Amino acid sequence: MYNQGAVEGAANTELGSRVFVYEVVGLRQGKETDQTSYPIRKSGSVFIRVPYNRMNQEMRRITRLGGTIVSIQPVTALEQVNGKASLGNATSVVSELATSGETANSEGNGKATPVNADSEAKGFAKPPAEEQLKNKDKKGNTMTQAKAKKDHGDVPVNTYRPNAPFIGKVISNEPLVKEGGIGIVQHLKFDISAGDLKYIEGQSIGIIPPGLDKNGKPEKLRLYSIASTRHGDDVDDKTVSLCVRQLEYKHPETGETVYGVCSTHLCFLEPGADIKITGPVGKEMLLPNDPDANVIMLATGTGIAPMRAYLWRQFKDAEKAANPEYEFKGFSWLIFGVPTTPNLLYKEELEEIQQKYPNNFRLTAAISREQKNPQGGRMYIQDRVAEHADELWQLIKNEKTHTYICGLRGMEEGIDAALTTAAAKEGVTWSDYQKELKKAHRWHVETY
Repeated sequence: MYNQGAVEGAANTELGSRVFVYEVVGLRQGKETDQTSYPIRKSGSVFIRVPYNRMNQEMRRITRLGGTIVSIQPVTALEQVNGKASLGNATSVVSELATSGETANSEGNGKATPVNADSEAKGFAKPPAEEQLKNKDKKGNTMTQAKAKKDHGDVPVNTYRPNAPFIGKVISNEPLVKEGGIGIVQHLKFDISAGDLKYIEGQSIGIIPPGLDKNGKPEKLRLYSIASTRHGDDVDDKTVSLCVRQLEYKHPETGETVYGVCSTHLCFLEPGADIKITGPVGKEMLLPNDPDANVIMLATGTGIAPMRAYLWRQFKDAEKAANPEYEFKGFSWLIFGVPTTPNLLYKEELEEIQQKYPNNFRLTAAISREQKNPQGGRMYIQDRVAEHADELWQLIKNEKTHTYICGLRGMEEGIDAALTTAAAKEGVTWSDYQKELKKAHRWHVETY
């Protein structure tokens, strides 16, 4: 279980120390630095003791001098959090000050001083670079890497191919958008009991719509993320479900409204109708088998489909009964972006899980047309990620944490920007760290 209170407690303890040590690189030799007490060198790190009431000013001054802060640590000894040494969120103090531009009153002479060997020996601070070197890899990342998992050789793939699809039947086709919402989104459940279509959470199936394309050839398949667990919505291994939005857009030249061929076909299917299914496919979005894993889910619109499958497997009573070997004890956090409240797909299901498992599941919504971001614009999922970036970053560093992103590709840049800022506070380059997450199979993306 992710214990938010412990993290917050650590931050409060370290704030009380009132003196921090900045590890700085890149300071330029020049007239301005000549007037400081900083021991400027062409390479290596400079360590500067900064009282709390000077943190904001010192950050600005270091920036003016061309320096980069690669780490910030409290001078006092580390407190223990749940039996583990932790720096917690000491750098969150810096973030708060930099944002507000305010300075708290504090004891001390209000001057930043360099840390020398004598001060370190007296217990003022340990050299952060030396301490961090023990935990860094060859690229300088401070991440403790999990070993990459072996290829999922036992995962079913391409049981049914386009030239020989499985013919399933529509059991139900229910609307997911409430009154006043935007667009058409449907939850479809198909009967697959007549075949051998097995799948697991995180995979997709192909749907082949009837008819011919504009070139007179049979329509090609479209892939859709599966929205049900391996046992299906009825937990009887006889169904598979999809979450489908009717594609609708304006033709760039004629201005006429164009509807997606396959999505429109699916959204208006009647129960009992036949459906051509291929697959399953995909190994990128699979859940870890570890019941103690942490799962961060970032979804927009119908990108909720695989997230629903994960959450059902983790929390639904019938699913838990069907999987006695898998008892989820970790922490899942869903940040879900939609245009309006009526577009919160599976809202009742999500709120039920949150109410029943408040310590294991957290739901955060970004409702773009109803909520405002700090700049006064629309609240998108990347704004929510920025809002919680420090907390997400602490969670992502945990070896047991897996992050899943599904939905519109446009959100990725904003997510990376937010996490870049959070990681930089600890001297970590997010782009490098993210590559290591991918190698460890802990960063999963399926966007379109």
